[in-house]
Amino acid sequence: VGVKPRDGRWLHLYAADLGRGPDGRWWVLGDRTQAPSGAGYALENRLVMSRAFPTLAREMNVARLAPFFRAFRAGLAAGSERSQPRICLLTPGPYSETYFEQTYLARYLGLLLVEGDDLIVHEGRAHVRTIAGLKRADVIWRRVDADFIDPLELNGGSRLGAPGLVGAIRNGSVVVANMPGAAAAEARALQGFLPALARRVLGEELTLPHVATWWCGQDEARRFVLENFDSMAISGAFGAASPGFRGDRPILPAELDKADKAKLRAAIEARGVDFVGQEVARLSTAPVWSHGKLSPRPFVLRVYAASTPEGWTVMPGGFCRIADEPDARAVRMGEHVRSADVWVLSDKPVAMETLLPSTESVAIRRLLGNLPSRAADNLFWYGRYLERCEATLRLVRVLAARTIEADLGSGGMAQTLARLTQLLIAWGAVPRVEEEEGAARPPARGALETVRDALSSVEHYGSARELVARARNAGAAIRERLSVDSWRLLQDLDAEARREAPHTLAVAHECADRMLRLLAALAGLAQENTNHVAGWRFLDMGRRVERGVNTCRFARIFADDAASADDLDVLLDLIDSQITYRSRYVIGMALAPVRDMCLLDPFNPRSVGFQIERLSRHVSMLPTLIEDGLLEEPRRLVVKLEADMQATTAEDVDARTILAFEQRLMGFADAVAARYFLQRPGRSRKSPAASLG
Repeated sequence: VGVKPRDGRWLHLYAADLGRGPDGRWWVLGDRTQAPSGAGYALENRLVMSRAFPTLAREMNVARLAPFFRAFRAGLAAGSERSQPRICLLTPGPYSETYFEQTYLARYLGLLLVEGDDLIVHEGRAHVRTIAGLKRADVIWRRVDADFIDPLELNGGSRLGAPGLVGAIRNGSVVVANMPGAAAAEARALQGFLPALARRVLGEELTLPHVATWWCGQDEARRFVLENFDSMAISGAFGAASPGFRGDRPILPAELDKADKAKLRAAIEARGVDFVGQEVARLSTAPVWSHGKLSPRPFVLRVYAASTPEGWTVMPGGFCRIADEPDARAVRMGEHVRSADVWVLSDKPVAMETLLPSTESVAIRRLLGNLPSRAADNLFWYGRYLERCEATLRLVRVLAARTIEADLGSGGMAQTLARLTQLLIAWGAVPRVEEEEGAARPPARGALETVRDALSSVEHYGSARELVARARNAGAAIRERLSVDSWRLLQDLDAEARREAPHTLAVAHECADRMLRLLAALAGLAQENTNHVAGWRFLDMGRRVERGVNTCRFARIFADDAASADDLDVLLDLIDSQITYRSRYVIGMALAPVRDMCLLDPFNPRSVGFQIERLSRHVSMLPTLIEDGLLEEPRRLVVKLEADMQATTAEDVDARTILAFEQRLMGFADAVAARYFLQRPGRSRKSPAASLG
């Protein structure tokens, strides 16, 4: 109230839901001004269809969508006081039902996808928290309802916005699209007044009428609604839901039982301002391919208009939702329906269009800008969860293989298998089971139960299935930063982890093998197909930290002073170094060479020393907050750790030394989190299991 937007625009993007009647006439079913969704789905539909039918789209002169999105982006940028503004898309996060669309649009338009925690208002201006400090946010395209954008001045329970953002809007330091309050235009109560408003304000009739609407805040309209009760659709006047009734879709009184109908009538009579009555619009149909034949289905078309520096422009297409049921009443169109591409045809050939400006030079860039702290956090933990899953799978594979091959009379091997089981228990992959005193090791059925739980349990946070789910959740939060191939591999890994639990040790071994191959493919894509900038460094640092910690734990268990040849052989399997060891040493298993290869060898990509060297290199390339010549805490810790590792010899290594390296790696991870990630209550992740005694 009383605030004029910096760019003079209260609306940057408008959408309307249109319906076509059986007689061919069109009308507006509803307006979308709060945070219109669906444009990204329209874009995705178009890209899919143009790839599936490239010749057809070209020969029919289908108008392209790229000019509309280019103009919309220019309209967002036009209101900023800087020539190269930072434009952010504010998302509710991965639990939003339209999160896919938001990440899709952010990637397509080159916007910075942010959540409320990424934003902070400092000295009256909105900023993004990045690993290099606070960076100015010039424009915010919000996909969060206005009431939730500022818990300080609006909804105090919101975790989706940034405290002080309304103040930044008020002082004109940030452009927000659409402006808070724009949702007033969505109110159904307004639809009953639009014909008269058009005549009064514009001096003309509405080109497209709305569905006939009566606001029950007026005596005459309320009487009309109650007199024609059974032929009406009743909705909330200022929101989707009818006050006092469940659900967010219009209510059809004719379908209510006697008690609910009486309750609704009483509510309208007592407080009519909260309700509107609308004509029950019936929709025409479009042919849909269903069950091997064409069937008629009703549809609703959402169209878009964007405010640009040259005025308003309309998208030459739209987002069409087609009902799965033949019920042609518009009120029965749910949210979970199929969609279709919408073509607008030109009478002449359509020029190739892209988002690249045609008349302006494009400055060459090799870096992607400053990485938001939230993205760095999720990339780091995405890498950690994947590496933790790999370690669990290697334990499962070794346990299954050695149990199958083991000579049950071999006491040494029995002890090694028991250690593998205990390690899985300590990592939270399988439940702790009290064994009978004097038992050398669990019976064969116990080994099968162990690997089944470690692979498929949904109750234990350390199982492969749960670790993949955590990696997928972290990946979903940074979806716009993962390639299509990476996301598909992650989905394949998730599907593999959700398979039915194996019924034999051999099947468990094969399952672990398949998942390890998928993890290897993911690691290869991250290494070879991802730009080696800040985001990749945090992903790789997560993997390196976790691999170093896991290798230390393997070494403490299987390379202690009393380690047997079976223990050392298992350790080399776990760190995938059997071939390297046997090519270097013609002798059998010896403790010092195995310890060196496992912990100190800078040329072995599985050794702890290799991980520390890579961590040191990564941290040295990250930005610092203050250029005072002093090392920041993560850099100081890893430099000292690297020097101590290089100065250590295999003869110096014992269980205490290994434990010290493990704990220092975990301390380094905590320092990285404290320096680069968002810090607020309730953000702790599930840490690795406490170190074994």
